[in-house]
Amino acid sequence: MAKIVMKFGGTSVADLDRIRHAAGLVKQEVERGNQVAVVVSAMAGETNKLVGWTRELSPLHDAREYDVVVAAGEQITAGLTAVALSAIGVPARSWMGWQIPIRTSSMHGAARIQNIDRTLLDQRLADGQVAVIAGFQGVAPDNRISTLGRGGSDTSAVAVAAAISADRCDIYTDVDGVYTTDPRIVPKARRLDKITYEEMLELASQGAKVLQTRSVEIAMLHRVPVRVLSTFAPENGGTLLCDEDDIVEKRPVSGIAYSRDEAKITLLRIPDQPGVAAAIFGPLADAGINVDMIVQDVSADKAKTNLTFTVSRGDLARALETIQAAQSAIGYRDITSDASVAKVSIIGIGMRTHSGVAQTMFRTLAEKGINIQVISTSEIKVSVLIAEEYVELAVRALHSAYELDAG
Repeated sequence: MAKIVMKFGGTSVADLDRIRHAAGLVKQEVERGNQVAVVVSAMAGETNKLVGWTRELSPLHDAREYDVVVAAGEQITAGLTAVALSAIGVPARSWMGWQIPIRTSSMHGAARIQNIDRTLLDQRLADGQVAVIAGFQGVAPDNRISTLGRGGSDTSAVAVAAAISADRCDIYTDVDGVYTTDPRIVPKARRLDKITYEEMLELASQGAKVLQTRSVEIAMLHRVPVRVLSTFAPENGGTLLCDEDDIVEKRPVSGIAYSRDEAKITLLRIPDQPGVAAAIFGPLADAGINVDMIVQDVSADKAKTNLTFTVSRGDLARALETIQAAQSAIGYRDITSDASVAKVSIIGIGMRTHSGVAQTMFRTLAEKGINIQVISTSEIKVSVLIAEEYVELAVRALHSAYELDAG
């Protein structure tokens, strides 16, 4: 007997017929003799509707009441799924985050899971009952409902799997696995049978929408095997997230990700001296603004230099306001910004042992006449910032250059 966590996303539970279909998949797992916990998202479109209502009533709403409203979507799906399971003879009950409880930090709207009490879940699973858990939610230290941020149901599912020592966490969605890149841009993109936690974490953080970044972090930390597969074609097998040792052939590049949610800020003629970077990035951190790519020009006169960095497009206005408020401490002469940029990244654990990977990227983009504005690297990733209009061209060219095309 194995413990399996099955997570169903919004499109997988979009209406009653799809909820019945998901319940049928759960029944199959139960009939195999496994203990099953199910984590559900809100029905497709419900969270957006609830968020819209809240913002229409008050743009500056209480974050605690926001959580009460938006958590309702998952609550409805959990109850309906439990009803659907009972209707086909599968013992089940729904669980809200506060009932388990899933304890989180106090950051309402973007809480982080701190602890999950497995006691009640273990008891019910041992009794043969399916636990249907509302994803995306928990209980904050003030004993109020908290939510985990968009995509938080993935995080809930992997965290529950880690807490109950599950043998596997299956993420059911509307795609049949992780692809080498977005198939909407590159029709010849291939589905990967396996991908390492590290590669999936980079793909998720660089713009791939298959899994939420924090869910991959938890899976990697607790070594939870995670499988991504289609609700509508589970027989395809999906993609398994696993350890690097489980990958036989380590390609130099496994996938290509892109993000259009980028904005570039450049500070001109700042003092080239210690403490200036702290004067720039300290206030941004205090304002809760994440900075991604950073590049500083070489200072020819050892006195003044230019510094460029990127933030998410939605944070651009606040970032500019924050930097301008700190102008006297930074001492820059001028500031420019550009929201018509995008980031393209190549990712692969094989970069550790293959040379010339970055050179291929730069040469390919140059041959297509695409100018690179900023570069950032890690051990298994190279990212470049380019004009947004060239994103699709860049992704297609790189996909071919690294021989990732199917067929």
